[in-house]
Amino acid sequence: MPDQAFTEMISERLVLRRFRPGDAAAFAAYRTVPAVAAFQSWDAPYPLENAEQFIRDLAGADPDTPGAWFQFAVTTRPDGVLVGDCGACVSLDDPRQVEIGFTIAPEHQGHGYATEAVRRLVDYWFRDRGKHRVTASCDARNGASARVLQRAGFRPEGHLRESTWAKGEWTDDLLFAVLERDWRR
Repeated sequence: MPDQAFTEMISERLVLRRFRPGDAAAFAAYRTVPAVAAFQSWDAPYPLENAEQFIRDLAGADPDTPGAWFQFAVTTRPDGVLVGDCGACVSLDDPRQVEIGFTIAPEHQGHGYATEAVRRLVDYWFRDRGKHRVTASCDARNGASARVLQRAGFRPEGHLRESTWAKGEWTDDLLFAVLERDWRR
């Protein structure tokens, strides 16, 4: 069942919501930071025009569409500062499974925002959308992301050696997952 009515999810310090046109400059700014782009699918610099188009493309999207990535803006409460984003892709082969990812702007890292946002996003998939399994992967060199996933309740499930060709080199991927029944505990 689609979730076309999705507007926002609230946690203690954050709001995960749909992107708005006014988010484009901040979104492009943190995606332009080379250290942020290093382990992501995009290259720095990330042009403002790309950010604006990205946000327009998401405007009518449904976060629970199998096979399509949806990005959630991550903002602080109550001031609404954009600190990053979380992405999710419902599996096309089995819509009871979801892959997630996250990005936090460098100036907002180290405050627990990534862990809080990931926990809220996982809770949305299990409690609100009735999913069975949420997965995530990260470049094996990205220890900070691996630690976030483990703090958020994910289990390490594998290390794939040289499994992804990214930015001109073979990279290792770390695999993580959490099941709905484990999340409830």
